[in-house]
Amino acid sequence: MADTSRYFADEDSPFSCLEAKAFFDTLSDTEKKYAHFMSRASFEGTRIIIAQTNPGALPIYELILALFSNEQGEMIQTESLFQASRVSKEVFEQLLQYCAQFLGNLSNYKSFGDEKFIPRLSQQDFEKIVKNAGSAKALKLYEESVQEIYSVDPVAYNLIGFPDDGHQSGYYSKNITKDDIKLVQEFLEKEKISPLNSRLFKEESGNFKLLVAAAVEKVETKTYSLDNGSSIEVRYNDFAPYMKKVAEAIQNATPFAANQTQKEMLEAYYLSFESGSIEAHMDSQRLWLKDLSPQVETNIGFIETYRDPQGVRAEWEGFVSMVNKEQTLKFNRLVDNAPLFVSRLPWSSEFERETLNKPDFTSLEVLAFATAGVPAGINIPNYSEITQIYGSKNVSLGNVISAQSPNEKYPFVREQDLDLYRKYRNPSFEVQVGTHELGHGTGKLFSEDEEGKLNFDQKTLINPLTKEPISTWYKPGQNFNSVFKSIASSYEECRAECIALSLSPHTDILKIFEYEGEEAENILYIMYLNMARAGLTALEFYNPDAKKWGQAHMQARYAIMKTMLEAGQDFLQFKPSVTEDGQETLEIHLDRSKIRSVGAPAVSEFLTKLQIYKATGDEVNGTQLYADVTTVPDDWTSIRDIVIRSKQPRKSFVQANTSIENDTVVLKEYEASAAGMIQSYIERKV
Repeated sequence: MADTSRYFADEDSPFSCLEAKAFFDTLSDTEKKYAHFMSRASFEGTRIIIAQTNPGALPIYELILALFSNEQGEMIQTESLFQASRVSKEVFEQLLQYCAQFLGNLSNYKSFGDEKFIPRLSQQDFEKIVKNAGSAKALKLYEESVQEIYSVDPVAYNLIGFPDDGHQSGYYSKNITKDDIKLVQEFLEKEKISPLNSRLFKEESGNFKLLVAAAVEKVETKTYSLDNGSSIEVRYNDFAPYMKKVAEAIQNATPFAANQTQKEMLEAYYLSFESGSIEAHMDSQRLWLKDLSPQVETNIGFIETYRDPQGVRAEWEGFVSMVNKEQTLKFNRLVDNAPLFVSRLPWSSEFERETLNKPDFTSLEVLAFATAGVPAGINIPNYSEITQIYGSKNVSLGNVISAQSPNEKYPFVREQDLDLYRKYRNPSFEVQVGTHELGHGTGKLFSEDEEGKLNFDQKTLINPLTKEPISTWYKPGQNFNSVFKSIASSYEECRAECIALSLSPHTDILKIFEYEGEEAENILYIMYLNMARAGLTALEFYNPDAKKWGQAHMQARYAIMKTMLEAGQDFLQFKPSVTEDGQETLEIHLDRSKIRSVGAPAVSEFLTKLQIYKATGDEVNGTQLYADVTTVPDDWTSIRDIVIRSKQPRKSFVQANTSIENDTVVLKEYEASAAGMIQSYIERKV
């Protein structure tokens, strides 16, 4: 039986408000209504996110809402629930923490780490609180979900991954195998059906059902024969009740669009969400790219594939935000110089896009972000067939980066570095996010179209790693995600992080962010120190039993830390130390005088390999490279033990809600606490 304590929810999770009022108040009435309806469209997909991670968690979501609200759907006083519960203050706080962390992750699996978490309070105390609450609905939901809440056996099921490895996935039925997924993926590529907004199920007969998210079953259900003799039914009605509400909110936003481009973008969104058409969503993204620097920036759909073990099915998300004009000026200067900076990347011009479409780069303040985990920056769209031609938008989320929690601790940073680290961690991260997101928009993919035409000269193009003509490329119907599969997301995050570390030593880039002289050198040092620390703490997200990484970004950061460690010359070292309470720990020693001479060159050499394998669709060598650099040595067990012992709870963001009262949009913010998180969801009514 598994040790349950390792799966406990964080004891005292830090909560931060995504403060947006100052920027929201600058919007016109029309812009506020546009922001309101697009926020609603985003949040109406909340239950889709839960089901895509773990369908069994939907009753837990219902339980939390029922337990903390009255019959009118209003938040009850938590103090009243506590008094009625007849449990200790400590136990009741553990309930609040579990419920708020569930809402922060939109699952009982962590959005950052993909591992299950359970309440710290006992099953008996949880039941006692629910019974004493006096809600028959809450009690029924508790009885329905208690097994899912507390069970940690079998151990493999506590991780998100392939079902035939015993892991949990909302994208596949439990009887689906990797061979099944490969078989269906080959069929989808041949039939030009995108898996992006789909889930795959296998019946007892061995036949398959592919469910595509759509509000209305406009596309006729079809049954196809597969190569192994089984059949697959493709039906466009998955998540229909939620997709209908999304589409209605999109329609409601349309009269408040700022221009014709926005209006056409919303029409494409509506068509996509109503019918399930990925082609219509791609049209929305082309129009979105043309809508430069709007006052209200928003994007919505099935976007990121991080949590699909196969890396081809995407999680629902949607965000609405306001432009921070002062910060955007810095990013615009970065964009203006993008051709110069991109030319410094360690590959020849043949491996770069023929026309570097200058990306739109904006600093945004988030009003609403429907997602399992709010990121610090975004580079979208993710359709390579669009970005290779039209470029992308880069977004830095300012109020996410700047959000602070009281008493944050930074294990493994040396005492003499702590003040500098606290001072420059956020500013250096802003530079890193800017250059990272710029990096996502770089690099050519060599491909073959339907007519057999190549977008490169096979006779003259030489692979710099083999010194031979390139022999692999993307075939019709393939893209980076479908070829590199489960490692694609992490691999691309690693490539972008490497670009940030390769470009940032250039003083003209640091000057764009208004850092010069000693301050610029401090920014650079803390950026590299932060990456080393992130790579070390990434071990928290590695499961040594399953030999599996649970988070794409942290796997990427581990790879870069390992690269810097193996650069030698004492550039990066982890030295044994002792904490104030006598616990064994580690200190990061990074020689700042060797960043440009040792660290950056090592990262650039690694980056070159990442880029060449990606550009040429060389999944075999790319996968081997990434496996080698992200393998955790067996003798690192003690290091991982130290990391686990020192881990800090992850921050959760409490978001505001908007409503329309007397034809005026009203913004309501909530306190940065577990109760504030719960109240925000009850009043969101999704």
